[in-house]
Amino acid sequence: MNAPNNRLSSGDTLVLASHNGGKLREFAGLLAPFGLKVISAGELGLPVPDETGTTFEENAAIKAHAAAKASGFPALSDDSGLCVDAIGGDPGVYSADWAAPDGDFARAMRNVEEKLQQAGATSPDKRTGRFVAVLCLAFPDGTTRNYRGEIDGTLVWPPRGELGFGYDPAFLPEGHALTFGEMVAEEKHGWSAGRTDALSHRARAFALFAQNELGA
Repeated sequence: MNAPNNRLSSGDTLVLASHNGGKLREFAGLLAPFGLKVISAGELGLPVPDETGTTFEENAAIKAHAAAKASGFPALSDDSGLCVDAIGGDPGVYSADWAAPDGDFARAMRNVEEKLQQAGATSPDKRTGRFVAVLCLAFPDGTTRNYRGEIDGTLVWPPRGELGFGYDPAFLPEGHALTFGEMVAEEKHGWSAGRTDALSHRARAFALFAQNELGA
């Protein structure tokens, strides 16, 4: 039986409730040590649900519930975004929408920079923000558990680096000299089994998930 008593064990099937290639690559690397049979919502042909929530928690739950119900397996979703202080926390839960309809994050980053300039945010102390990620683990019976991770930093211009995805090249994490777009995956995540020095928002949320759900 898969995931008895709403717990995950080695050999269980876990659906990643995402169609985002960048997120899927990150999760595949993070989940690799735990012996789960990981399959994406895209591989199962599951539709993308409408994200009608106004918080990261609400949107993560929508995606995880939909995938768990449709597949009959536990599902793990992520809702994440960039929150910039000087522009009222935007783009926030609408971070992906700013790159729509064609996923053009170069345009989205320019949009953020234009709004920062309009707000007079030209010095690093006025360009603060954070990446937020909420993971939701949902089971077919409706049980859910959430894990939230955040990382503070500043917005840089022009963007630096071609690694990562999304807004990574414009985000300089606090205390570091490289943007997320300049960091290799191991440096960006900063987490693996037995370690708790998670760096990225997604890795911090995943560390909590792994400690509580996988016994890491």
